[in-house]
Amino acid sequence: MRIGVFVCQCGTNIAATVSTERVASAAMALRDVVHAESIQYTCSDPGQRTVIAAAHKYALDRVVIAACSPRMHETTFQRTMAQAGINPFMMEMVNIREHCSWIHSDMEVATEKAIDLVSMGVAKVRGQTPLFSSHVPVVGEVLIIGGGVAGIQAALDIADAGMPVTLVEKGPTIGGNMARLDKTFPTLDCSSCILTPRMVEVKHHENIRLMVNSEVEQVRGYIGNFEVDIRKKTTCVDEKKCTGCQICEQKCPSKAPDEFNAGVGETKAISIAFPQAVPLVAVLRKEHCRLFIKGKCGICKKVCPADAVDYEQEDELHTEKFGAIVVATGYELFDWRQAYPHYGGGLYPDVITSMQYERMLSASGPTGGRIQRPSDGAEPKEIVFLSCVGSRDESIGRPLCCKVGCMYIAKQAILTREHIPGSRTYVFYMDIRAGGKGYDEFCRRAQKEAGAVYLRGRVGKIYPRDGKLVVMGADTLVGENVEVEADLVVLATGIDAAAGAGSLAQKLNIPYDQYGFLSESHPKLRPVETTTGGIFLAGACQGSKDIPETVAQASAAAAKVIVLLSHDELETSPMIAEVNHMRCIGCFKCREVCPYHAIEEQGLRDGRRVAVVIESLCQGCGLCNVACPPSVISLRGYTDNQLIEEVTEVLR
Repeated sequence: MRIGVFVCQCGTNIAATVSTERVASAAMALRDVVHAESIQYTCSDPGQRTVIAAAHKYALDRVVIAACSPRMHETTFQRTMAQAGINPFMMEMVNIREHCSWIHSDMEVATEKAIDLVSMGVAKVRGQTPLFSSHVPVVGEVLIIGGGVAGIQAALDIADAGMPVTLVEKGPTIGGNMARLDKTFPTLDCSSCILTPRMVEVKHHENIRLMVNSEVEQVRGYIGNFEVDIRKKTTCVDEKKCTGCQICEQKCPSKAPDEFNAGVGETKAISIAFPQAVPLVAVLRKEHCRLFIKGKCGICKKVCPADAVDYEQEDELHTEKFGAIVVATGYELFDWRQAYPHYGGGLYPDVITSMQYERMLSASGPTGGRIQRPSDGAEPKEIVFLSCVGSRDESIGRPLCCKVGCMYIAKQAILTREHIPGSRTYVFYMDIRAGGKGYDEFCRRAQKEAGAVYLRGRVGKIYPRDGKLVVMGADTLVGENVEVEADLVVLATGIDAAAGAGSLAQKLNIPYDQYGFLSESHPKLRPVETTTGGIFLAGACQGSKDIPETVAQASAAAAKVIVLLSHDELETSPMIAEVNHMRCIGCFKCREVCPYHAIEEQGLRDGRRVAVVIESLCQGCGLCNVACPPSVISLRGYTDNQLIEEVTEVLR
């Protein structure tokens, strides 16, 4: 057994706090170590060549790399081992950057800790045995969850590469929040004019299958071979028959909240979300329909010329196989009503959200592009915008920035002057964050051309007085309290993860943060990948983003999918669980905890039922190892004996 130890200086990232020469010298005193040295940048090409040369010179059969996180560079050094003629899994990475140099300021303490970690790594690699990867076939179809602009972009990019795509959207139409916008910053071009052609392209693309009113119910399998249950919910309308004539909507006597228009106005119990909807198919909402509430009506079925209304329609469950999954579930606006009672908490009809205002601005909106006060329908002359409602506010546990609020306030201020030439607009803001191309100039335009008065400070209270709304706040630039009488107050609400994002993340076995946004594998090197192979992120499901950033990330996710599925087979990791059948008691607790459904029962000749690991499904997470009462499940590359040796070594 001949072990080599290579300690990375990482410039000053490690060497400033850890004496790498001392660590290498201490490693030479360890049993079976025949070579140890400190390298300035081990991951660089010269550093890797140094490792390869030393492996040949000293006939190494095992290697310990003391550097940064294995999450970042383990694959890099496994390739280096292969080039050196060593089994890639005979290499152990020891993290002395995040675990030592970045968290300690005392060089002596950090160095001693690094020596201990390296000694543990040497003890572990002594018990390592060569492991070999296997290959599994890949399913060539892709699932995209979410039909907003991110899902649309990813679907078109992947489909244009010749791969079949299934686009699943929980709503009745694709388009997402972008379809609700009037214009987009900083160019003020029509949102629908940009988006609608892409929506239609999705519908007619030969490689895209569109499933609206559908949700992912369960996900099984692994990278290249996912099995997904998709529930298509009943709408009481046959999509293949409906022509989008809207006669049912015109004749329907039942009112319903207009969700697409953010609650501005009402719609019917059976309706089409908006004129450019894709697919252009009516949806009946049973919770608002007289037939399902009182048992009497049925007018929509009687008047439908295409005989598309079907009250007996039931949910459909589809089980499909996919090689990769792109999550593009988008965002929702923060519900401000309970968090901000001092703004009226939803009691004042003339305090509205930015999305409600957006629908008023839109020519296809419920007011036909006319800005009006919800309380009396009058045209407002004094309009106040409040930024950071549900953003950058520690008092309600929302420290994150929504990233787009400053920009869409500026946009709405400019559009307000165009719609109501004699109006005055006021903007209460904390800081103006306009970092994109042309963004700062756009905010200045709102002040210079649209005449928006910007007041730096938070608003403390909103209350009604003499038919107006009094906005009490502060102008911190001049150090004075201010009161502004407004006809209409628009709240620039922050951005939340889509409802159910956390539940979906659990089904997909991917992490998410405390706000419900899905977490990427690495913020810099793997920004569109997740910790579960084959599942990618696109758009605002990961965090607040504007449209250009969303589209760019969607195309990046699509590129990753195309690269992944360009191969007929995928190489799997051999670091998986294995069961000692001689000692297995058949309790199957391992099967209960396995998130990948990789364990099944098998009968032996002696009549016993034991657990068996399906190697192609196992991802080596180790949950079964922990849950096994008699401890008969081990993880290749992380056996109990190896871990015991590590602990023994550091306690000597």
